[in-house]
Amino acid sequence: MTVTDKSNSSAMNSVLSTLRVLEEVAARQPIGVSELARSMGTPKSSVQRCLVTLQQAGWLRIVDTERSRWGVTMKALAIGLRGSGEEDLRELARPVIRRLSAETGETVHFGLRDGDNVIIILREDSKHTVRVFVEVGSRLPLRGTSAGVAIMAALGEDEVREVLKRDVRDFPEPLPSAAELRTAIARTAERGYALNMSAWYRPHVTSIGAAVTTSAGRPVAAITLSIPEMRFDPAQEGELARLVVESAAEIGRLVSAA
Repeated sequence: MTVTDKSNSSAMNSVLSTLRVLEEVAARQPIGVSELARSMGTPKSSVQRCLVTLQQAGWLRIVDTERSRWGVTMKALAIGLRGSGEEDLRELARPVIRRLSAETGETVHFGLRDGDNVIIILREDSKHTVRVFVEVGSRLPLRGTSAGVAIMAALGEDEVREVLKRDVRDFPEPLPSAAELRTAIARTAERGYALNMSAWYRPHVTSIGAAVTTSAGRPVAAITLSIPEMRFDPAQEGELARLVVESAAEIGRLVSAA
């Protein structure tokens, strides 16, 4: 074998090792370096190099800074959807969002998780003159919306702790305290959806949020049904929540099958 052949073989092995690390993190996240090295039977130093490479490329991120536990970013989901022939997650979710808006008569927002935030990537407007409006492209903190609370309720305790201990900057509205959020997250996990009635970021608005999760239970997005407070009937909460949760579950199945 020539020097060039050896060099090419070494480069290929490095690529394969890096891809294997990506697959293992996706399957076991959040996971630390030591646990990952043991599960792969690979030296810890080699695993660490792969993790750093994947982080620099935007595929992985540290989700628990205290214990250096790693998780995947949204880049993997986006690539997977494009590779399956879907234009993007927006197109995958659009029919479901439209149907939910038609069934309820209210505005539906669809947001993608990006770290500690939710980015609104799709909105289907209510036909009512008075309706809730959040601009597509808006970046909102997880801790400031019912969509964010729904996502946090589907996260592991380590990630929730990390989100809550980080400050939210450059957000004009007051946000609930960590203790208030803990209560909301626990209640959301118990009933399966988040409910925000004229509080936090959107006064005079009632919103019902549900997380969209992958087949592994990983929250990647959320649906929010947004209703002006004056039009919300508490007696309809259960039925509206059922529709939101079912819609989120449907999108989750589409994502997992893509």
